[in-house]
Amino acid sequence: MNESVSDRNWVPNVPLNVLLSKAAHSHPGTRMHFHTQQGLTSVTTLELATAADRLARGLRAIGLRRGDVIAMQLPTQRETAVLYLAALEVGAVLVPIVHIYGPAEVGFILRQSRARFLCVPERWRGIDFLERVEALGNLPDLERVIVVGERTPQNGITLKEVEAISQHAKIKNESPPQPQDVCLLLYTSGTTAAPKGVQHTHQTVGAEWSIPFIDGPGPYLTPFPAGHIAGFNFLLRPFVTGTDMVFMDRWDAPLAAELIECYRVRLSGGTPFHLQGLLDAARHAGRDLSSLVTYGLGGTGVTPEHVALADSSGFAGTRAYGLTEHSTVSIGWRDNTFSERACTDGRVQPGSQVRIVDELDRDLPTGSEGEILTKGPELFVGYTDPSLNAIAFSPDGWFRTGDIGKLDSVNCLTITDRKKDIVIRGGENISSQEVERVLATHDAIRDVAVVAQHDAQYGEKVCAVVVLQSGAELDLAAVQRHFAQAGVARQKTPERLLIVDELPRTASGKVRKGDLRARANALKTSP
Repeated sequence: MNESVSDRNWVPNVPLNVLLSKAAHSHPGTRMHFHTQQGLTSVTTLELATAADRLARGLRAIGLRRGDVIAMQLPTQRETAVLYLAALEVGAVLVPIVHIYGPAEVGFILRQSRARFLCVPERWRGIDFLERVEALGNLPDLERVIVVGERTPQNGITLKEVEAISQHAKIKNESPPQPQDVCLLLYTSGTTAAPKGVQHTHQTVGAEWSIPFIDGPGPYLTPFPAGHIAGFNFLLRPFVTGTDMVFMDRWDAPLAAELIECYRVRLSGGTPFHLQGLLDAARHAGRDLSSLVTYGLGGTGVTPEHVALADSSGFAGTRAYGLTEHSTVSIGWRDNTFSERACTDGRVQPGSQVRIVDELDRDLPTGSEGEILTKGPELFVGYTDPSLNAIAFSPDGWFRTGDIGKLDSVNCLTITDRKKDIVIRGGENISSQEVERVLATHDAIRDVAVVAQHDAQYGEKVCAVVVLQSGAELDLAAVQRHFAQAGVARQKTPERLLIVDELPRTASGKVRKGDLRARANALKTSP
């Protein structure tokens, strides 16, 4: 077992609104540069905190209270940061939703979380979000939709109207948030068919922001959307660390290369997909990336070759490992040896603990592969569905990550495989069972299994292995139309279709997905 490498208590004793306000006044000049479809907005963290304090009064005036759930499906922009901060100030439970989710996923999240408020843009990148709101279905708990824009649905209100209300709202003695309160609810795809609600408190999030993570002074450019755990952390962590940030409202490799040159960005990170896209774009446009000193890699499919690619491009590549449930378990630093940076997923974070165990939860010797169990101050406090907690935690409180790995003698962790039945495409977790459930509703399909297929661009992509009904025909285009009609996010749509006579199964009837993955990865990359 790896013990915490530091005795320091990383758990803050104040709620996030207090932590962020103090940090904004300690680093008042920290700048956030938002590049969106509307153009550039540059603002300091102190200005954001001041705007959020005003907006919180407006949110209270329209009925938001401590403990209420407020969901937000917004791109990375100034308004998103202010809304996040204001919700934390009120003491609400914030539910960020990734922008790729369609009405099916968003409707499930809103019903499962019992959200009272929903925040969306009017339009974004050609998508009419008000049309999406109309397609969400029955939402008995939803009372108000706040729109960043001009139009609103029935019983909706614009963000500008809430801001106007805040100018005249009286400050009342409200129950303040407490450090142990749940403040963040994130839905992540895993082995279950439906997304799982991951609950974090002010303390678990505050610990994640307080533990060293950013490798030196900024500016830092991040590709992750605000609805993703990494994007959420990068949007608000800089208040605490005082790191200047550069944001885009969607990933655009040529723009990222341009911004790195323009702002002399020192730090960045992403998946191998982001790194390769950035380098290709910079090479094509002749962009100068010489200011970069570190590029942190995460997600599936990170190899020593990716770290070597970063190094050969003039900046140190590093690797890290984390989950929505435990944001950062291990991380590499640019002053580590190349072997540590390239061949491991970094050293276990201060405060965190890792065990490598066998199938009976017995600790394995250093260097042995087994399931990774974790503890730490930033570990989530449980799922919204209590039945999942019994499976996710050991009797003595260790979190079962579902990943396979090993620890070395200097506390470097290496992920070697995973037990969880998911596809990780471009850093996004996709539940195989969720995709299988949609496929099973197609009239032509008798049996189905979904596996990850290696992809040079995204790390993995969704491969559907199907058995057809007698006499039926099916092609990939028909499958993709079926997913579009089901309102499922495009990223979850199969990109490879494999038709077989029968699925391989164990003696107990379970599908041998390892065999299917091997078969899928042995195929040519064309669909």
